[in-house]
Amino acid sequence: MGISDLIPGVSAGTIAVVLGIYDNLLNAINKLFSKNWKRHFMFILPIGIGMVSAILLLSKIMETLLEQFPQPTYFFFLGLIIGILPFLFIQANAKSNFTGKHYIILIIAGLSIASMAIFKEESTTAVWEIIGPTELVLLFLSGWVASTAMMLPGVSGSFILLLIGVYPTVIHAVSNLNLVVIGVVGFGILFGIMIMSKLLSYLLHTFPTIMYAIIIGMVSGSIIVIFPGVDDQIWISFISLCLGLGAAIALGKIEYKNNPKK
Repeated sequence: MGISDLIPGVSAGTIAVVLGIYDNLLNAINKLFSKNWKRHFMFILPIGIGMVSAILLLSKIMETLLEQFPQPTYFFFLGLIIGILPFLFIQANAKSNFTGKHYIILIIAGLSIASMAIFKEESTTAVWEIIGPTELVLLFLSGWVASTAMMLPGVSGSFILLLIGVYPTVIHAVSNLNLVVIGVVGFGILFGIMIMSKLLSYLLHTFPTIMYAIIIGMVSGSIIVIFPGVDDQIWISFISLCLGLGAAIALGKIEYKNNPKK
């Protein structure tokens, strides 16, 4: 999930779905201040440590991969997403639960996410040279908005930062350990996650079939956003795609065996 947060277009929420922890993660965040907070905190802690470690340790590597091998990198994540879709339909019990209404919702959600591809090439900007109070407020709000996206499968938090125009500044700050920028964006992300998790948990428990239709649509639509096109790295990209597919299928089988009733 931490690695996915470094890549515009790849959703940490989607990776959580791929790993089979999305529902439990939302529940743990939502109940972090309940009487059983220790149990939920111990579930969140290793995930948080893993994400922060990946972001801090691998930001330079991901910058290099996206600069030198963008197509194979994106194709690996495409494989992950495509490979997990059948298991999402199984989890939703779509064959029995989905009606025409749910498939329409799925298509609308997918098209909404896919439409973000229009802005993909138009959302670059330079690294901010000077960061004052106004820029810090914008960074906090950007982290808040991005965290809302991070909780939704198919919506990339880093892509939202790219649309807002702060992604280069944030990734540069992470790569160079600018603690002020990292801290401000981090607080914005934490604040947004706490709020969004409550809403998503309520919706998942109250309207589970509709929410699964939306989630599957969002994950499907993200394929269009992530697709980088095809160039002379096609064979490496094909191998990356197969590796991603294999990883998703393996993870999906493990999750399905552990939670067969889902």
